[in-house]
Amino acid sequence: MLTWLIALPVIAAAIVALVPGRVKELHLPLGVALAVLPLALAGYVFWVFEPIAGYQFVQQAVWYEPWGISWSLGIDGVSMPMVLLTAILVPIALAASTSITRRTKEFVVYTLLLEAGMIGVFLALDLFLFFVFFEAILIPMYFIIGIWGSDRRIYAAMKFFIFTAFGSAVLLAGIIALAVTYADQFGSASFALSDLMNVQLSTGAERWLFAAFALAFAIKVPLFPVHTWLPDAHTEAPTAGSVLLAAVLLKLGTYGLLRFNLSLFPEASVDAAWIMGTLAVIGIIYGAVVAIVQPDLKRLVAYSSVSHLGFIVLGTFALTSGSLQGAVIQNVNHGLVTGALFLLVGMIYERRHTKQISEFGGLQKVMPVFAGFFLFMIFASIGLPGLNGFVGEFLILIGSYSTLPALAIVAAIGVVLAAIYMLWAYERVFTGVPDKEENAALSDLSIREISLLAPLAILVLVIGLYPNILLDKIAPSTEAVLDHIEEQTEFVRPEPGRLGDVLVAGGDHE
Repeated sequence: MLTWLIALPVIAAAIVALVPGRVKELHLPLGVALAVLPLALAGYVFWVFEPIAGYQFVQQAVWYEPWGISWSLGIDGVSMPMVLLTAILVPIALAASTSITRRTKEFVVYTLLLEAGMIGVFLALDLFLFFVFFEAILIPMYFIIGIWGSDRRIYAAMKFFIFTAFGSAVLLAGIIALAVTYADQFGSASFALSDLMNVQLSTGAERWLFAAFALAFAIKVPLFPVHTWLPDAHTEAPTAGSVLLAAVLLKLGTYGLLRFNLSLFPEASVDAAWIMGTLAVIGIIYGAVVAIVQPDLKRLVAYSSVSHLGFIVLGTFALTSGSLQGAVIQNVNHGLVTGALFLLVGMIYERRHTKQISEFGGLQKVMPVFAGFFLFMIFASIGLPGLNGFVGEFLILIGSYSTLPALAIVAAIGVVLAAIYMLWAYERVFTGVPDKEENAALSDLSIREISLLAPLAILVLVIGLYPNILLDKIAPSTEAVLDHIEEQTEFVRPEPGRLGDVLVAGGDHE
């Protein structure tokens, strides 16, 4: 089943590639239709997924025995939400790309191949296989930015590729070093995550390997100070590229930190918690402050990602039940909200061919439906109770306060700053009277555009009102991560250790 999740987008890409170029009007609709198949399968996996610790639907086949490489796939509560998110957003991103009229076949093919790579990253349980998928996604995203991006697309694509390729090189060195150490200790080669978790490392070696993995994933997040490629990539990428970059590709970094750094290097993770948390909080404040002064609406949303992803990294290294659950669900929440915001920015850009905030004003009078969706997503982004953003940030801040109280307090300032830059942007773009003739003549959202945004808005509301739809499936896997850290180190999670205990304790107190 999991192999099919990866294979279906590849098969879909091959089918689209076989369609003659002269019938380009078929490429995009066919790509959207075929992208629904992985979504249907991912939805089935979510439906039958059991809320237990450990991997489910595991598939394993020897790939290259002399090196211990295998086609090993599995899904748990950490990876399952991201697979579903990817499958949801790809057809939406493709359907939103009607403005792509040049080389549409290649665009659809690259997007579908990108989907296969992203799903592969979340499912891989063999580190060599993980690296293959982790590296493979660079190619389609490079072309998506470089061919269909804005004026400075080549510069942005090259910057994206150089930063992430450097991180991949460091990651490969760390994976090889870990696999070689395993072979020396156990007499056989293996890249399986479950095997490499048994490697005995000296304190120095573990810290160096932790740093190699953390640097690669920090670049992908991106975490301050290796974040500078992101605003350019977002600003120049086409709408679909920005949506998938923000919603999924950046999560490969946060996912990697939780899946591999905490599991493979528990002692170093505990030792580096304060350092990683500090960098995360710097990113939260820095991203928010820079977002406030952005004149470009798309760039503002890009810097908001730098800020919001800092919360996820903080929650990961706070090492509490609440913070880890918050980090996982916030991966999904950020993907839904920021993906929708980039869709909305793309829709207004198609009408006005500008992203400069100063060029707008009074849009809520001429585009009330558009303004309503934008304001709804802004409320979710700033953590309004009842919407999904509140759930993740609340869990992260409450959970982080137990182990990193000073950082949690400073991070809370980022919530206030988010309200400032988001609501101020809304005021400048949407309120008042349209004072430019171009704005007064704008058309509101079409039925097609509403149909793309409505599923995301519904998910934002459902998760906000009933977060247990995800948390019940996430919790056993995050508890297993913490149990592993406690077994391998002297770290003891704060009491009460489990989120459920906190809620029960609160109820007893009342």
